[in-house]
Amino acid sequence: QLELVESGGGLVQAGGSLRLSCVASGLAFSMYGMGWFRQAPGKEREFVAAISRSDRRDYADSVKGRCTISRDNAKNTMYLQMTSLKPEDTAVYYCASHWNPPYTSIYYSAGNYERWGQGTQVTVSS
Repeated sequence: QLELVESGGGLVQAGGSLRLSCVASGLAFSMYGMGWFRQAPGKEREFVAAISRSDRRDYADSVKGRCTISRDNAKNTMYLQMTSLKPEDTAVYYCASHWNPPYTSIYYSAGNYERWGQGTQVTVSS
């Protein structure tokens, strides 16, 4: 079973940058499809970005061009580099995993992911 721990959140001014990390403990990290989601107070959890086993990537329209998702299978770690941050990016950010999906598949729904981290808070001040 994969355990996920996020880090890298914090308080940043609008226009700033943060890099989130998601470290996975357990075996066969490369066999997981991975994703980032976020949840702001009073709102539903929403898709941010995902990366397939083949390194195919996709993003929510709201972050496209400002975020880059990546993974390092040798380090069992996934990253989310966020730039040009906006106050509306303020949320708790969660990483999630999906065991053994088809090699190029990306999932956009939270319901497709089996394991979740505890989340890391990102706050963007105006």
